[in-house]
Amino acid sequence: MRIIRDMALPDGEAGINPARIVDGVRSWVTSPPLRDLVARFGGDRPPDDLAAALAWLDDFSARHWDFRGGRERPEAAEPAFDPRTAGLVLAAASALGLVQPVPPARPAYAHLVVLGGLAHACLRRVAFAARLLDSGTTVAGEVAVLGSFRPLSGAERRALADAGVAGGDTEVDALDAAVRLTFGVAEPAEEDGVDVGDPHRSWSSRTWRPAGLPPVRVLAAPSSEPGRRRAHTADTQRFWAERVRLRVGDPVLMVTAPIYVPFQHCDALRTLAVPYGCGIETVGVDPTLPDLTRLPEPALTPGRYLQEIRSAIRSMRALYAAVAAG
Repeated sequence: MRIIRDMALPDGEAGINPARIVDGVRSWVTSPPLRDLVARFGGDRPPDDLAAALAWLDDFSARHWDFRGGRERPEAAEPAFDPRTAGLVLAAASALGLVQPVPPARPAYAHLVVLGGLAHACLRRVAFAARLLDSGTTVAGEVAVLGSFRPLSGAERRALADAGVAGGDTEVDALDAAVRLTFGVAEPAEEDGVDVGDPHRSWSSRTWRPAGLPPVRVLAAPSSEPGRRRAHTADTQRFWAERVRLRVGDPVLMVTAPIYVPFQHCDALRTLAVPYGCGIETVGVDPTLPDLTRLPEPALTPGRYLQEIRSAIRSMRALYAAVAAG
């Protein structure tokens, strides 16, 4: 397993035995850091059965660590914690793999996938992907930049404007702007998509071909539950997989922020590794690297870390269900 600080995430090696994925899920959700965190918030020991433990943790984290309440991440409430609790949360987040960035383990990949997010993250992650290519990481297929038609908030628009970036109206517009800015391209070489007047059902695809580099494709995915919500991470990963020729054994590198590595890695195992037999490695952008973007990195608080520990629990529950069903 790939070690991240004190804990390991479920193994993403291509063709991995499903039992080893289950072992990785069990190791993470029964780990001392998570157990201590649960106890600090008044919880008992989860059941020994893994499916029951995941359901228990999902329910517990919904009651104690869900500060979004169905809202977007920037709209989440920030709870006030005493110093001891805040320190325990930050220590647990570090041990569980949400803090320290880890560099890619391989020199070459079949594809490099950049996951979208808030406006500043769109610029930072695309810039980090370009840095990986410049530093010698080889990509045989494409660089895929994945997002949705999520509207940008007022704060995101102002941040982009202050940085001199024409970011447009949606997350995928910000990703397009990031690609143009980072790779020095003006117009896409190929465009496709369907606009049905509903951002949850529409999709788009734009491919740029920067000189001397792999093609860079920006996708806006539709939602798998358009009547309820926008497209989420698993939707974007699945949508991309349906359009690229993933082969058994292909190593795929995913780029996100360290705080999202556990949940987005497990989403990728469920939507890509399990059905397609490819390998998944997930890395977070190193926040200490200079000149990645002109936008400041927002502060990461105990509340945000707890929210994403909950996201990881839910993603691992879905991953376990998918492996068990197979």
